[in-house]
Amino acid sequence: MNISARDWTVLGVLVAITLVVPWAVQQFGIDDWNAWYASLERPSWNPPRWAFPVVWPLLYVMMSVAAWLVWRRSGWSGASGALTLFGVQFAVNAAWMWIFGGLQSLAGAFWWIVLLWVLIVATALAFRRHSGTAALLLLPYLAWVSFAGMLTWAIWDMNAARPGF
Repeated sequence: MNISARDWTVLGVLVAITLVVPWAVQQFGIDDWNAWYASLERPSWNPPRWAFPVVWPLLYVMMSVAAWLVWRRSGWSGASGALTLFGVQFAVNAAWMWIFGGLQSLAGAFWWIVLLWVLIVATALAFRRHSGTAALLLLPYLAWVSFAGMLTWAIWDMNAARPGF
């Protein structure tokens, strides 16, 4: 496989975007997120806090590589629909953090993650038309978001009696 400097640049830009945007969203309006999250009842299977900053960057890099493979195989003009769908699901992903932590809306976060799940499936199916590997690279992301959806539902359910929930 011959990879040009342009190919490496596009991959680098994709990775940078998928790592920087979620970090930036977390910095905006989520000042008391840690205290709020710590105050919530959570199920026994809630991952430790350190798991999230380990898992998400790995998933973001895999997402970037998947989009890059589609772009590399078909170009923007040949895969504009699939790559636009990727961008939409990525924006929905980033907004979820703000809905959950910034707005502190468990109900909103759950329904937003349902939307995200549908968009990830649609993106994987669109990517499959261009690269089977790209579609497969989205499966760990889909699995983690499925887990996050179940976790969000459980936290919402466990805290439903609290004022404001």
